[in-house]
Amino acid sequence: MYDGSYYQLMAEYNCWMNQKIYSVCSAIPDEQRKQDMGAFFKSIHGTLNHLLYGDKAWMGRFTLHPFSVAVIGQELYAEFEVLRAEQETMDRQIIEWSTNLNSDWLSQPFEYTSNVDGKCRVLPTWILVTHMFNHQTHHRGQITTLLKQLGYDPGATDIPWLPAISFG
Repeated sequence: MYDGSYYQLMAEYNCWMNQKIYSVCSAIPDEQRKQDMGAFFKSIHGTLNHLLYGDKAWMGRFTLHPFSVAVIGQELYAEFEVLRAEQETMDRQIIEWSTNLNSDWLSQPFEYTSNVDGKCRVLPTWILVTHMFNHQTHHRGQITTLLKQLGYDPGATDIPWLPAISFG
């Protein structure tokens, strides 16, 4: 259904948006970033942690290097700059990984154990890879709402504003 170029685009978009979000968040005092604002993961910091958790969990599954932290919502990194550096590293890994995706692998069934309910599931790989990118977008949307509530503007967030990229 999908070839690798779709996921390369999504990986580039993910990295670009994370850079934008972290840039805006760096101007916010730590106490305010960690303030419970009623979001699903409470705060901006909590939601940023969850984004990284999701990336690590899915990439661990896809690369056969499981991520061992099993509690959704657990704070991975309390220090903002450490969290940011870890997300930047993960974003580069996702971009690199996306360049090797192909329709044969994407069309295969993929078996994994859910971190939500502990059940084993099998779905086509392309659905799960699509979910990983959708998950990122969903939670970044929550963060942009929280940022706007605090008076910060993340700017354009749509794919057409993504700086020119090349798929070589």
